[in-house]
Amino acid sequence: MAQRTGSADLPLHSGHVPAWLSARMAALGAVICQAIVQEYGRDELLARLAHPFWFQSFGSVMGMDWHSSGVTTSVIGALKRGLRPSQDELGVYVCGGRGKQSRQTPQELNEIGERVGIDADELIRTSRLVAKVDSAAIQDGFDLYLHGFFVTREGHWTVVQQGMNTDNRQARRYHWCSQSKSNFIDEPHTAIDGPVQGEIVNLTDRRAEASRSAQLDLLSTLGPDKIVSRLLADSELDAPQEQQLSLPHLSLPDRHEVRSSDVFIRRLHGTLAAAAEQGPKDFPDLLLTPGVGARTVQSLAMVAEVVHGAPYRFQDPARFSLAHGGKDRHPYPVPTKVYDETIRVLKSAVQKAKLGNSETLAALKRLDEQARLLERTADGPTFDDYLAQERANSSSFGGRSVFGWESSPQPLSKARGAA
Repeated sequence: MAQRTGSADLPLHSGHVPAWLSARMAALGAVICQAIVQEYGRDELLARLAHPFWFQSFGSVMGMDWHSSGVTTSVIGALKRGLRPSQDELGVYVCGGRGKQSRQTPQELNEIGERVGIDADELIRTSRLVAKVDSAAIQDGFDLYLHGFFVTREGHWTVVQQGMNTDNRQARRYHWCSQSKSNFIDEPHTAIDGPVQGEIVNLTDRRAEASRSAQLDLLSTLGPDKIVSRLLADSELDAPQEQQLSLPHLSLPDRHEVRSSDVFIRRLHGTLAAAAEQGPKDFPDLLLTPGVGARTVQSLAMVAEVVHGAPYRFQDPARFSLAHGGKDRHPYPVPTKVYDETIRVLKSAVQKAKLGNSETLAALKRLDEQARLLERTADGPTFDDYLAQERANSSSFGGRSVFGWESSPQPLSKARGAA
């Protein structure tokens, strides 16, 4: 049976992902998925995608705005593009998307069914049903506008869809997973992300079973007109209501900057220490770009956590934006040289693993394990000092944002002379 794993507030943002970042997101997202399948299998990838905290961290590590509703659209789009060339080999397919792309889901599932031999009709029914549940059975003030359907060659699936509330400028993301459901109307979600909107009608909650049955009985015995009369007559009666279950809640603020309060600093210190102590020993033959390699190991440590980390590790998705920055310069411009190096190392590791040499993937796992051990005792820079250092080095790392390339900082003596 599916259970909710938490909720999150997602500010509704407009805009687009620039081509230079979109291509990198597709490449990095695809190779992370390949690494997860290589290490843990296709069902584990579906389970990760169905976890709202992991999903947000996944988008953050790819350089997307760490807190934005746009993470949902950009991650699904990146995976759809990035996994397409290897989808038959990997056995993982991505359908749907935003707007008109969501309406292409049935056709895409039909094509996959014919090619792979899974029951497309049942998957199409599933796609339509989960969309109907989130748009009709759950009346929470959000209108669905995005529907992403992930399916494996075994016919297992995860659905990630999102609705918007334009009045409040907020979005809510819904997660479904075939591995954890007993039926479609008895708490089928693995999680629902979004802002608290007061009282919500949710007929999929298991506590609503009596209500569902009573509604059918009322319709069959009284009819709609008598139901309205009965409601008017009983309007002054107050029936006690069971309180909603308390769930972990991730609140993503409507601000762009990343603050120290958004990050578990001890985990950041563990990552930095592991990169310094474990990285150079494990990656001497892969770090070939002068002046960039050491910084790349820091990003690889965060990517390794996305591949290997347990659910509790993703309660601070902002921390993963420290791997490759953000397109809006928060927490700092995307270090494109580091980003490209990360992709190259991961691609090399996955390709070698396919040929039977899993040493590099194993080194990434050791990097993650080392970070967890060191975070208990490691010390490091303050969060503000760390950001200042990254921004000072941004130009040498190929820093880029929607505002353009970062320029080299002007020497202090020259700047004073000019003044």
